[in-house]
Parts: sequence; C-alpha cells; structure tokens
Amino acid sequence: MKLVSYSSSDGEIRPGALLPNNTVVDLGESYADALTVITAGLSIAPDGPSLPLDQVRLHAPLSNPPRVFAIGLNYRDHAIESGMAIPTTPVVFFKLPTAIIGPGEPIVLPTNSNQPDYEAEFAFVIGKGGYRIPAAAWSDHVYGYTIVNDVSARDVQFATSQWSMSKSFPTFCPLGPAIVTAGEIADPHQLAIGLSLDGEVMQSSNTRELIFKIPELIEYLSSITPLLPGDIVSTGTPPGVGLGRTPKRWLKPGETVTVTVEGLGSLTNPVVAE
Repeated sequence: MKLVSYSSSDGEIRPGALLPNNTVVDLGESYADALTVITAGLSIAPDGPSLPLDQVRLHAPLSNPPRVFAIGLNYRDHAIESGMAIPTTPVVFFKLPTAIIGPGEPIVLPTNSNQPDYEAEFAFVIGKGGYRIPAAAWSDHVYGYTIVNDVSARDVQFATSQWSMSKSFPTFCPLGPAIVTAGEIADPHQLAIGLSLDGEVMQSSNTRELIFKIPELIEYLSSITPLLPGDIVSTGTPPGVGLGRTPKRWLKPGETVTVTVEGLGSLTNPVVAE
C-alpha cells in the first residue's frame, strides 16, 4: 500500500491509499490522519470511495511524526567528499517536523544562509515502537519507506558542532510522495537513489552502499530512546552534494529538485527565494 495525505475540492487534508490505477482511496472515515493509520498498522488498502489522482493534491504523507531522525555521513564516499572521517558509530541529528513539506511545494531559501544544499535520502518509518530492539527484529518495527530531501544550510551547519538547526529551516524537509508499506519492497538495501537539478543528475547511488543499514540503525537508536510509531529515520545521502563539488554547487532560486528512489517514486520541489 502507498499511504498518502491528500486534499480535494474542500481543502481538507485526509489520509488515503494511492492505488496502482492512479486513484486515491479515502481512509478519513476510519482514521484521523496518516499517523493514526501507521499506529494501527494498516498495510492493505480497503475498498471504499476513491478519486482520480489528477483530481487531488498530494501533501507530505506524514506531517506530524513524533521525530525525524537523520543519519549523517552514512555513505562512505559522501563522508570523504565532506572532508570528514568515516564514522564507526551512527552520526545522528534531527530535522524539526516544522520543516516538512510535500511534493510540489517550494523549498524556500532563507536570507540568512548563502550555502543551501540538496541531499537525496531514503527514509524508513517506524510502525511498531520499542526500546532496545535487537537488530534481528528490525523488520517487525518498520511500517514503510519514503523519500526525504535533507536540505541543508551549510554555512549554518559548520558554524557549530550541532547540525539540527541548519537542517530545520521551514521547507527544508521535503517528504513523499507516499509511504510505501514494507511488504511492497523486497529488499530496502538494494534500491537505486538519485537526485537531479533541472534534469541534470547530481547524485546517483544505491542503498546497498549505506554504512549503517536499517537493522543497525534501529538497534542503535532504540538503545538510547524508545522508538515511536511514526518516527521517521532518514538514512543519509550519497555523494554528489553541492558541498563536495569543485566549485561548490548551492541551490538556486528557479531550479527544480527531483529525488528518486527505486520503488518509491519521485519527489519534486521547486526552489524559491525567501
């Protein structure tokens, strides 16, 4: 099932299931929002009223996660291009949920940063929560998978040792277009991932290149804090970001950013100035 949040002519945002025939089944009669769907563990689209996809607007599939964990330097070549040591423990920071936007919504470049960067990321969403979850039980706790663009203000990021604020400007967490339930993805560690700017490929890799894969991340994070239904874990970006290029390649107003992950679709957002 592809879990989405959508609105139609009345403007009300409702949870839905996007079907292969490009229609959206309404889930709003039984569930208040996508977080409620995830907490209930719904993974098969029920029969019910549906609307053609071209008659609805898709929003971020989950706008109110308890937390957005993000993993830094989780592709070896990205750590190298960033001039940082390859980590031996997951590098964890947070993106504030107020940064979340959906497909098609603009990324707004703030006036107090001159180094806005793009980062294609594959993310997983926790279904069943838990504390001190063993790596071997990881699949019992993943509800599904989605796409994140970890937009980053590099000058703000490197002004301090703490990264979260530089990653949490409004609109700096494009998410979606859907959360694909875990049973739809045979192997989350064998998915092509890439990012393009106005059609020019900037990042191209595969999730098999992750240093810390989903089992290790779930075990590590849950060893410190209980994981909650709806927690998003964005697993890190492959090489090719603007920071790692010569000359540096920052996001510019007027561009369009597209992140694609195999099996999850594409997430496209325009870039505008504040």
